Amino acid sequence: MALHLEDKKRVVSEVAAVAAGAYSAIAAEYHGLSVEQLTELRSKARAGGVYLRVVKNTLARRALKGTDFECLDEALVGPLLLAFSQEDPGAAARVLKDFAKTNDKFKVKMLAIGGKALGPHELDRLASLPTYDQAISLLMAVMRAPLDKFARTLNEVPGKLTRTVAAIRDQKQASA
Repeated sequence: MALHLEDKKRVVSEVAAVAAGAYSAIAAEYHGLSVEQLTELRSKARAGGVYLRVVKNTLARRALKGTDFECLDEALVGPLLLAFSQEDPGAAARVLKDFAKTNDKFKVKMLAIGGKALGPHELDRLASLPTYDQAISLLMAVMRAPLDKFARTLNEVPGKLTRTVAAIRDQKQASA
């Protein structure tokens, strides 16, 4: 179905708005997938905080112009869908990686994060990035570690004294 000029403008502005606020983007080939498989992918993407859209390549180029994802321009060839991570940088990568495990026809062509284009072999690395909650917990663990070590060190002094006094007591009882 052909899009009218107003529809094209609406699609471009929608994708540009999503791209402006996204952390990462992935371009992937979906050729050969059934409607049920794409519906399954869309529902997983929605649950994972990922914006998924099939867009004509010329419209995608216009939408991505001036954003951090303009570097995907060379990958926009053939039937593609664009996935944008809206909650954390690795969300789209995790969703698409899980989907690609069960669907051989689904191929990631290129991904971008922070204005830098990466090849499809970097999908695993992007998918392994921690979520926001995981990153906060890691930061808190790093910040708390010196205090924990200091408390253990201070606790060790009276503990060592107690063990020494107990050892002297045992030695006196054994010799008596």
